[in-house]
Amino acid sequence: MAERGGTVEELVRESVLGSFSGLRVLVTGHTGFKGAWLSWTLARAGASVVGYSLDPPTSPNLFEQSRLSDHMASHIGDIRDLNSLDRVFRNSSPDVVFHLAAQPLVRRSYADPVGTYSTNVMGTVNVLECVRQCPSVRSVVNVTTDKVYLNQEWEWPYRENDALDGYDPYSNSKSCSELVTGAYSRSFLRDRGVAVSTARAGNVIGGGDYAQDRIIPDCVRAVQSGERILVRSPESTRPYQHVLDPVFAYLLIASAQLSNPLLAAEWNIGPSVDDVVATAKLVSYFCQAWGVGASWEVMAPQGPVVHEASRLALDSTRIAALLGWRPRWRTQAAVERVVRWAKDQARGIPARDLIDRDLREYMG
Repeated sequence: MAERGGTVEELVRESVLGSFSGLRVLVTGHTGFKGAWLSWTLARAGASVVGYSLDPPTSPNLFEQSRLSDHMASHIGDIRDLNSLDRVFRNSSPDVVFHLAAQPLVRRSYADPVGTYSTNVMGTVNVLECVRQCPSVRSVVNVTTDKVYLNQEWEWPYRENDALDGYDPYSNSKSCSELVTGAYSRSFLRDRGVAVSTARAGNVIGGGDYAQDRIIPDCVRAVQSGERILVRSPESTRPYQHVLDPVFAYLLIASAQLSNPLLAAEWNIGPSVDDVVATAKLVSYFCQAWGVGASWEVMAPQGPVVHEASRLALDSTRIAALLGWRPRWRTQAAVERVVRWAKDQARGIPARDLIDRDLREYMG
């Protein structure tokens, strides 16, 4: 498909982003990888963006590389600190809230289950309690994960009405976050006209991700160090997608339910079913795109054994049918963009220029 020309600003006005111009938007977890992409996109849309999060989780990180704090009000704090979070809500009076703050790693959740549950469950309680006490809020999107489902290891993708019961502490805490969100919506927010949705996205990839224990950042670190890529579970299938696919889905959900609160729901956000790939294929895409110096091998078992699902896919029919969202880039194209980003960043191109390039191509 040919891409339209135009500046980022021109393309923003023609997209769903135009509806955020002038709105006050609060993003929890804005210093994280996905939160930084979302916050930058909202700032580009002309929203007044306020962030609440811990310090960036890695060094380097996209939040600092893009100098995102120049374009938003950034508050550093713990989502488990209700009083601190409440002050930010009261001072900013947001129209829209995106809740992304979380402990997001499966393997870390085995090492720190208490911290994972307190962040992911009580953190959600605190956000929704602040929403309950804040009369300005009209639209809330709680970002959870594709791993919230009771995984039966079956061959068909999960739908929004399938049972929730994530296996490990991370996944299970996100299932609990979904239940908390439903209870708050039914008990306090729906009758007030506050639209609340949850968004269950697949495994995101994109430029500026430096997290440990995530496959694409691991690939970049390995090849840049002249090492072979080590792959733990090559046959496991996952719904990988470029970070802009869920970011635009979150924006679409928040905008749609602002206009019509009846659209508040649970939403799956994943690639086409025929584009759900095994980790081995994902890494092969990476090596092909990188070229000379990129190769991989299966990692020998090490450390404590943790449960990992071998099959996982999402059915995104609901959001396609009701909101018109569909994935923009297939997995191989998404990986190619990550490789281009890493190489261009190594050549000195600023992160903010790289973000804008991906945004322009995504909206074009």
